[in-house]
Amino acid sequence: MRIAVIADTHNRHPPKLPKLLAKADEIWHLGDGCDPDTLEDFSHLGPPLHVVRGNNDFHYGWPLILRLEREGVRCHLEHIPPSRAPADCAVVLHGHTHVPRDETLHGVRWLNPGCISYANRGAPPSFAWLTLKRDTPLEWRLVLL
Repeated sequence: MRIAVIADTHNRHPPKLPKLLAKADEIWHLGDGCDPDTLEDFSHLGPPLHVVRGNNDFHYGWPLILRLEREGVRCHLEHIPPSRAPADCAVVLHGHTHVPRDETLHGVRWLNPGCISYANRGAPPSFAWLTLKRDTPLEWRLVLL
C-alpha cells in the first residue's frame, strides 16, 4: 500500500501537488489544512483522503486523532506530536513543526512529512510517501518540492 502523507497546507499547496498524489492508494493529511476547500483538489483524486484536525482547524469537524491499521501496521495520526507514543502503535505520524522527521524512539517510528506551504528551519516544502507491505519494514520517502 502506497500512502501520500501531507501536512500543514495552510490554505494553499503547489499546483502540481494533486497530480503527484493521484497514484496513491490513500492520502493522509496531518492537519492545518485550514479550509476544507483547500483539500477539495485531493478529495477528487480518487484515493480515500483521511484528515486530522490541526491547531488552526478549530472550525472544522475533523478528528484530532486517527488510528489506522494498514498491512498489519498500526498508525497513530495527530497534528501536534504527542508527548509519548500510544502503547499499541508502531508508527506516529504528525505535522505541526513544519520540519521533516524520521526517527525511532523506544521502538516506535516517528514521521513528519514536513510542510507543503510554509517550510521551517531551512527545510523546503515537502510531502512523503509511506509504503506499507505486510511483514516488511515500512518505507518512508521524503519528496522535496
